[in-house]
Amino acid sequence: MHDAVCCVRNLIRDPRVVPGGGASEIAASLAVSHSADLVSTVEQYAMRGFADALEDIPTALAENSGLASIQHVSDARAAQIAGGSSHGIDCMQSGSTDMWKQNVYESCASKVQQLRLATQVVKMILKIDDVISSTDYE
Repeated sequence: MHDAVCCVRNLIRDPRVVPGGGASEIAASLAVSHSADLVSTVEQYAMRGFADALEDIPTALAENSGLASIQHVSDARAAQIAGGSSHGIDCMQSGSTDMWKQNVYESCASKVQQLRLATQVVKMILKIDDVISSTDYE
């Protein structure tokens, strides 16, 4: 009950919504992958890894729905590339991957917070890895 009240409170504070069903993660993954193409240093590998990790969320959503995850994520990605960032995983098998048409939404504030936290965790892991690997070679 507390979580439901907090969700309502958050939507009153910031009423913006984004498409659900993994559509936001796929769109972010495509954007990060495109940005990685523009980077010529070794950082592009970290960017591609982050883009791949973002696609794990819609993959898990498809698997938990009993769908062929690779096929459905690929279909949603292809639909986004063809036009429109609102295509996600059709968990209800309604025949449409457009999350706006299916009325599947997520709070924009919670999605932004999820991405911030994920980025912070990756940064912490990379810092720890950098400290450990620099002492291994001295």
